[in-house]
Amino acid sequence: MIRSLLHSRIRRLERSFGYDATYLHEVLDVSLPAFLKFALFQVMASHREQVPIDAAFAARIAATLSEDCGPCTQIVVDMALHSGMESQKIAALIRGDIEKAGADAALGFRFGNAVACNTADAPSISEEVERRFGKRALVSMSYAVACSRVYPALKRGLGHAAACTKIQVLDDSIIIRQAA
Repeated sequence: MIRSLLHSRIRRLERSFGYDATYLHEVLDVSLPAFLKFALFQVMASHREQVPIDAAFAARIAATLSEDCGPCTQIVVDMALHSGMESQKIAALIRGDIEKAGADAALGFRFGNAVACNTADAPSISEEVERRFGKRALVSMSYAVACSRVYPALKRGLGHAAACTKIQVLDDSIIIRQAA
């Protein structure tokens, strides 16, 4: 009975975002304890405190792009739109026109990329995030980056990785060459 309820929640996610979550159904079918632990991870993944929406989603987009150039990036874009981030800001980030996305999004994207790719400037960007938004925001954005990388890795590990696709930002199709 619990599996049936959880499968229906996964299907709702799939319908809401046009996302293929076959890998989640598979985890649930194989191991209820593993799925429940992953469900608890969702609490951490959704944490956002004291950080503007643009900075938070920009960090998630950058981190996801470091791992994926397909459906995982698309769902983060769709969630950003659903949460109220402006489409032109998202499109600018995906295209690499970081500064056109606005100051909060640009900082979030630079942070997400630096942390996900372990660049030399990651510590100074972290300090900038803390100065600008506070320590709670730094924790939230660090969670956003770390958690955004889990989904593509899990999908790859389970054999559900997809090829690079065009990312849709409302009516705008943006070609992603490959994950970083």
